[in-house]
Amino acid sequence: MGETPEITQLLRDLSRGRPDALDHLMPIVYDQLRRIAHGQLRSERPGHTLNTTALVHEAYLRLVDIREVEWQDRAHFFAMSARLMRRILVDYARARTREKRGGDAVLVPLAEAPAVPAIPVQHADELLALDEALRRLEARNARQCRVVECRCFAGLTVEETAAALGTSSATVKRDWAFSRAWLNRELGPSGDGPAAEQAG
Repeated sequence: MGETPEITQLLRDLSRGRPDALDHLMPIVYDQLRRIAHGQLRSERPGHTLNTTALVHEAYLRLVDIREVEWQDRAHFFAMSARLMRRILVDYARARTREKRGGDAVLVPLAEAPAVPAIPVQHADELLALDEALRRLEARNARQCRVVECRCFAGLTVEETAAALGTSSATVKRDWAFSRAWLNRELGPSGDGPAAEQAG
């Protein structure tokens, strides 16, 4: 995910309140946003109402509504986009749970990178449990939650995550190791749930 001068300038324009900058930015980053959306949807049940394109477009609509964000770089933009997509899927799961308690099987990836565990989620309730765990992690340490979002949901490397969060790669590695263990403990009963089993 190399930075280009054009993307940097468009992100600066977006930070300065030029909404048309997002319209110019989207065609450049669209393929990467589709990869992020596909990664988040790949384990959802077949026939999910949201497909990759719909999730990207919904994220775009939410990005349009964001005001006063100092976009740092491409990695920061993708991290925020991934976070928005996660919120969209959680909102969808909440609505589905209200309509039909239990729902169909859902699988939520905890990671995109190789050798990173995925947490299988059997019901919309479990997707909501993951979201609640991430909220608790955020309340405990916001940066650690951002590391999870960057690594899992945006598929950023350690270096890209460090750049997006304005910290060092060593800090990201420590936060990542802690956050994985913490989430495995929170989501697996007595530490032996599906997340813990796949952490290996």
